[in-house]
Amino acid sequence: MRSVISALFIISVTGVGLPDSAPAKPAAKVTEQPLGKLPEDVLGFKVSPDGRHLALVARKGEKVFIFVDGKAGPEYDNIAKGQPIFSRDGKHMAYTAREGKKWSVIVDGKKTGPECDGILEGGPIFSPDGKRVAYATDKGEKWFVVVDGQAGAKHDGIGPIIFSPDSKRVAYLAAKGDKRIIVVDGKDGPALEKAAWLMFSPDSKRVAYAVQKGKKQSIAVNHKIGPEYDGVSGLVFSPDGKHVAHAAHKNNKGMLVVDGQAGREYDSLAEVALSFSPDGKRVAYGARTGKKWFVVVDGKDGPKYDGLAEASPLFSPNGKKILYGVRKGKKWFVLVNGQAGPQCDGISSGSLSFSPDSKRIGYSALKGKKQFVVVDGKAGPEYDAISGGHPIFSHDGKHVAYAARKDGKWSVVLDGQAGPEYHAIAAGDPVFSPDGKHLAYAAMSGGKSFVVVNGRIGPEYDEVVRNTLIFNPAGVATYLAVRDGMLFRVTSTDKP
Repeated sequence: MRSVISALFIISVTGVGLPDSAPAKPAAKVTEQPLGKLPEDVLGFKVSPDGRHLALVARKGEKVFIFVDGKAGPEYDNIAKGQPIFSRDGKHMAYTAREGKKWSVIVDGKKTGPECDGILEGGPIFSPDGKRVAYATDKGEKWFVVVDGQAGAKHDGIGPIIFSPDSKRVAYLAAKGDKRIIVVDGKDGPALEKAAWLMFSPDSKRVAYAVQKGKKQSIAVNHKIGPEYDGVSGLVFSPDGKHVAHAAHKNNKGMLVVDGQAGREYDSLAEVALSFSPDGKRVAYGARTGKKWFVVVDGKDGPKYDGLAEASPLFSPNGKKILYGVRKGKKWFVLVNGQAGPQCDGISSGSLSFSPDSKRIGYSALKGKKQFVVVDGKAGPEYDAISGGHPIFSHDGKHVAYAARKDGKWSVVLDGQAGPEYHAIAAGDPVFSPDGKHLAYAAMSGGKSFVVVNGRIGPEYDEVVRNTLIFNPAGVATYLAVRDGMLFRVTSTDKP
């Protein structure tokens, strides 16, 4: 069983068989709660978003079943791939199962909705509040959407289904002959040739999607179709839901369109470079004129450079600062409100970040074959690799941490100081407690896995289940782990 469980559970291991440095502190104090023996034949697994629950798909003879937190569910002939699905709060679970030739949706252990011939891949889905469930299913040659156990109108096909952020509304794409329609709250929109990118605004009041008519493309908001362009991309609502923007190109020129109004034309726009400030009042995006790239902020062109980093630009949480990476010649650097950081050979994709209080910035950069972290404009030590490619700030912004590898050994670097070295650090990032006073991570040494809390090492396990390490509001770390086939819920503090 161990070979199967190892493939499902833990850590990115690099360089096993190397000696570790001695731990700096005594062992942590832990409490173990046995949850049950794991099944022998595990086919797949899911961890709830809150990290508190582990669900396995397992086989027993010719049957399959869901095993959640040590308890086995009913047996079925088949369970769909990618299942089960958890609600965002981790309190509810759903999956699709087949008995004989009929499929059903199981929510919290109970069948919901009608039996059917098949269920659309990707379903079911939970509403953001976890209280509602929707999925698409077919019966004969027709498809229909089931919401809260109630079947809707029949269609020739069903596309993606979405809930509004407030969980009160439902929308989906449907086929009606050779036409496409957007169905919102059970009501059909106009017949369209093609449609895509269906989304609700953050305030749940509006729905937007892309439309194609012939060779022209448009954006529709609440079924009102906007101006036509040769192409559209990057559809996004502002965080307050009051504005909608997208990139467009027409006659070989690119432009940003906000609330249906096209802005200044450029030779092109950056593919993924549109950002609203958190309050929705400011907008920034990357553009090119000739061979030069720059960032446009609040309608004003910034300084021109030879290149623009991916995932740029980025607003701070308070909306007062803007961060992006640029290239001048062969060197890259990061600008914060126009102030340049140290030069480097590259900026790790997606690594630009602000602390939650907007006071600090961090990112991962390249120098030759080495990586290093830059915090507040100061470059840290060089490493062979940075896990996840970026630093993590504590919730209060006072601390920053990341996992790094040097000479085949991994360590967690906290506020610039490297901790003990291990064979591996768990895939994912170090985890801070809500008050920022505690730091935890999973590590591996000598073929065993354990959790380190504030430098104190917990007990050894065969596996620490990835994505289950969390802190509660009191600063106590909890996680799921496996030893000798038994699943445990572990509570750990930094007290010896």
